[in-house]
Amino acid sequence: MMAKLFTPYSIKDITFKNRIVMSPMCMHSSDESGEVKNFHLTHYTARALGQAGLIFPETLVIDPEGLIGPGDLGIWDDNHVKGLKNLVDQIHEFGAKVGAQIGHAGRRTIKEGVTPISASPIPYHEDPTTPIEMTKEDIQRMVLGFREAARRVREAGFDVLEIHSAHGYLLNSFLSPLSNQRTDEYGGSLENRYRMLEEVIEAVKTEWNGPLFVRISSTDYKEGGNTPETFVEYTKKMKAQSVDLVDCSAGGIAKVEVDKYPNYQVPAADKIRNEVGIATGAVGLIKTGSQAEEILKNNRADLIFIGREFLKNPFWPRAAAEELGADIEVPVQYTRYGSQWLK
Repeated sequence: MMAKLFTPYSIKDITFKNRIVMSPMCMHSSDESGEVKNFHLTHYTARALGQAGLIFPETLVIDPEGLIGPGDLGIWDDNHVKGLKNLVDQIHEFGAKVGAQIGHAGRRTIKEGVTPISASPIPYHEDPTTPIEMTKEDIQRMVLGFREAARRVREAGFDVLEIHSAHGYLLNSFLSPLSNQRTDEYGGSLENRYRMLEEVIEAVKTEWNGPLFVRISSTDYKEGGNTPETFVEYTKKMKAQSVDLVDCSAGGIAKVEVDKYPNYQVPAADKIRNEVGIATGAVGLIKTGSQAEEILKNNRADLIFIGREFLKNPFWPRAAAEELGADIEVPVQYTRYGSQWLK
């Protein structure tokens, strides 16, 4: 019986050859231009050779003042499209689909000389810099920035678009009551705190009609913050806006010690999937094929997002297949008689 991890999965008109996703992970390997470099072409294409079904490069930043880290890839300028398209085309050549996660660091930006922006003027952790509370004009400018980024994602040929609304970054700062103390229509109630993300989703949809994901921090790990129960309500709204999948990460609003253990973030993906009826992606110390298979077979999530294990082993899918007794495609060059077949 085929391992579910290696069965195809379709959203709209896009089919992934398996349920394995490479999570977006910051590589900080560009420069101030935000352009794709040789490192990115090598790094991500290696995971396509390794048989990932869907590959997300690191977050593509929508504004040069919203960098998550030095050397982030950018999508704030039309000049980025050519390099991103080259990256997409190269990954496609080796059989994987490609996702674009777009975002802005908000109050967690590291851009030197820039005063960060956020929902409210509340610093991140012990950061001495107090962010600027965004005006309504600032909010609309950022919504437009997400829309323009979505256009560039489409022009570069990506298969999936994911809106980054997690880890304490800009959109997450509006969702969490720990970082949003506004008294206007963008703060206070859950409905108001959701409003900016709601507007971003609608703006993105004017330029993008392919599979649409949203990455969330399903819990803030701190009293008074968001919890998985909060996100049941948020994701009901996402479902009503035709979001296809919720990528269930956690944390980032507050600097706290988290008790990490295998599958520690999976319960949120399970809860949201089965209470809301929306597809979810599971993350969180998923290291082995058997862990992934358990999640899928028990209908706790629809896709498995692999992070640091992919940094250790570009061929993680092959290791998982061997563990599960599954036959998967192997690049002909890597087989015993590959050199003869290629003649």
